[in-house]
Amino acid sequence: MGIMSSREAQLKANQYDMDLMCVAPDAKPPVCKIINYSKYRFEQQKRAKEARRNQQNVEIKEVQLTPQIGDHDLDTKSRAAVKFLEDGNKVKVGVRFRGRQMAHIGVGQEVLDRFIASLSDYAIIEKPATLENRWLTAILAPKKK
Repeated sequence: MGIMSSREAQLKANQYDMDLMCVAPDAKPPVCKIINYSKYRFEQQKRAKEARRNQQNVEIKEVQLTPQIGDHDLDTKSRAAVKFLEDGNKVKVGVRFRGRQMAHIGVGQEVLDRFIASLSDYAIIEKPATLENRWLTAILAPKKK
């Protein structure tokens, strides 16, 4: 409708029984639209609801290991982690050190590396292994298909 004063624009909006909405207040001059605001809000809520419906909730599942874990137990834990990854969830792998095991963190690192290597077909490393207190943790995310 062209450049006009805010008073004229408000009168035009009232004439059409609609609302004046400022779209770009920082522009010179500010850009406004004459719209039905309640219809606009309804459309926005409808789009937001649709977006919430289509989003995927990603959970973080946790698998706990120990430095002296056996091969069979490691395989069992890796099969559980594969299921989590196939469901689209992330997996947090933790190796817990107790007592004197803190002196041999390298053993726990080897266990974690073997575990991650067994999942290399299904997962990528999102966060590499870090030592926090008595836990050596890494986060794995499912590979994109």
